[in-house]
Amino acid sequence: QVLLVESGGGLVQAGGSLRLSCAASGGTFSTFSNYAMGWFRQAPGKGREFVASITWSGGAMFYADSVKGRCTISRDDAKSTAYLQMNSLKPEDTAIYYCAARHFSATMSADDYNYWGQGTQVTVSS
Repeated sequence: QVLLVESGGGLVQAGGSLRLSCAASGGTFSTFSNYAMGWFRQAPGKGREFVASITWSGGAMFYADSVKGRCTISRDDAKSTAYLQMNSLKPEDTAIYYCAARHFSATMSADDYNYWGQGTQVTVSS
């Protein structure tokens, strides 16, 4: 069974920063470097929204327009962990943040991802 575990969420004031982590383990996830990683978020009453993704090689990253310039996705294959650095946070960034994984190529669609974490809450106060 593949396991993705997010951490790093919390309460922060507008303008602050958070770094989310997603640790992968187990099952067919024996080779983390074969998987593209994505971050999605879901605010209350809204659907799941793409935030950022990174290819299996780490050679390309993709961002939603709403976070471009404020967020950076990265990965450390030696630690089987993906990260999302979020700066200049806004109240509208408040949501549950989920990491997801799929084989090789990164996409912006939640439907393309096979494995999901349980989510971590990010709350930005004004």
